[in-house]
Amino acid sequence: MEQALTRITTLLMFVWLLSLVIAAHAQEIVTLPTRSGVTQSFLIASLPQNPQAVAVLFPGSGGLIRLRQEKGEIRFGPNNFLVRSRDEFVKRGVVAVIVDAPSDYQSGGGMSDDFRLGTDHFTDISAVIVDIAKRFPGPPIFLIGTSRGTISAAALGTRFGSQLAGVVLTSTVFRQSSGRAGESGRGLSRFDFGTMKIPVLFVHHVSDQCGVTPYGDAARLADKYPLISVFGGRPPESGPCDALSAHGYLGKESETVEEIVNWMVKKPFRQEVR
Repeated sequence: MEQALTRITTLLMFVWLLSLVIAAHAQEIVTLPTRSGVTQSFLIASLPQNPQAVAVLFPGSGGLIRLRQEKGEIRFGPNNFLVRSRDEFVKRGVVAVIVDAPSDYQSGGGMSDDFRLGTDHFTDISAVIVDIAKRFPGPPIFLIGTSRGTISAAALGTRFGSQLAGVVLTSTVFRQSSGRAGESGRGLSRFDFGTMKIPVLFVHHVSDQCGVTPYGDAARLADKYPLISVFGGRPPESGPCDALSAHGYLGKESETVEEIVNWMVKKPFRQEVR
């Protein structure tokens, strides 16, 4: 009887310790006060055991993924390339931090290009960077944007400077556009990439058919900055400027993230993903 109780006690202790480990590595929504009356939320994906770096991820369009809790579960828009690839970063030792639009841009199309380029966005993300640096002291912090998220990553990379280890721009919005809210504006058409004094990596699919993110514009920068060119993948399941297409690396997510992470942690990386 005594041996049976001992075994049960040991088993319960193991279950308790396991629950602590699972809790420590679970997803978490963090909401911070930033500007007057404004909050900024972000998602910390399940954590790697030995973090090698932190990636602050900026989704495309208006950056609006609507982070929320519903019936005890974390919910958010899942389709964006960086959002759906978060576990690809985690399993390679990178803490994935996904930024939502701030509370004053939670309606309509989310963040405008001008907001992403401006000082209020910098104020919001400064609070995020401070919080992340406290949570994960030591690992280098990178900003990674995709599509319109590259506007945030580039503009913030210039403002933060040496506080960051680098910036990754995937499917960069090189050209001005007009259209629905969250998908129009000047993009990075007037941006001087030379103002970023930290390492910059461009990533682009050679078959990106979105009119404001042509591969040729990325290729023309390859003599100044490293460029990862992505080939192939699955047939598109969305429009050419949406996430489930070559613009969002559909079917090539794992291989693309692998080379991004190799660049981040200073390992050899392939300049072509096929």
